[in-house]
Amino acid sequence: MARDADGYPVTRSPAGVVRAAAGSRELAVLDERISGCRACPRLVTWREEVARVKRASFRAEEYWGRPVPGLGPADARIGVVGLAPAAHGGNRTGRVFTGDRSGDWIFAALWRAGLANQPTSVARDDGLELTDVRVCAAVRCAPPANAPTPEERDTCSPWLARELALLPRLRVVVVLGGFGWTALWPVLAGAGVPLPRPRPAFGHGVEVSLAGPSGPLTLLGSYHVSQQNTFTGRLTEPMLDAVLSRAKELAAAD
Repeated sequence: MARDADGYPVTRSPAGVVRAAAGSRELAVLDERISGCRACPRLVTWREEVARVKRASFRAEEYWGRPVPGLGPADARIGVVGLAPAAHGGNRTGRVFTGDRSGDWIFAALWRAGLANQPTSVARDDGLELTDVRVCAAVRCAPPANAPTPEERDTCSPWLARELALLPRLRVVVVLGGFGWTALWPVLAGAGVPLPRPRPAFGHGVEVSLAGPSGPLTLLGSYHVSQQNTFTGRLTEPMLDAVLSRAKELAAAD
């Protein structure tokens, strides 16, 4: 597999994503391969343009400008799936949900739930550690207007599928927002998980019990931690805390 100037393995097509994801035998290898992905031309152009132009307040920083891998240990029983990195958040810092207001919300909630060692996530070297939870996104590159296309979502889905498959103790997936909810169903179907019909609609607090490949698996819906939801009060801290509390309860029941 060819590598780019920074040493990351390069994947340039949807078929290449399928092969690279399937061949990743551990999370560290998967994270490296995700970081070198160039399979979606529109997203590559946008993320690199943002990294070059920069926001004025971050002008002195070197942006990551790549796909953003997940964060958390391989023995996690809880997964958290978001939408995509923010242009000046994960696309800048190189860590999922890090360096923007959405990250302020999710990591503070994980800390309150006892799943993180600190309530903030501002940079990859800030000392943040997660316990029993793995955080990732349905799409790994920052998209224009925060809106990936269905084609981009589908191209990226093998990364998510492989990441979840590499969590052998996974028992709960907290899905942030309707986009992640929609993206997750084909991933589960591809893993051979029997799915309910009709497909359950997304909603905050929705709970769906499934028979996962390595045991019971529960999906929990939560409104996304976007500023649109948190600033308007559609999502409050107690609402998010309740979902994570339920995730811990389900994970502990295994």
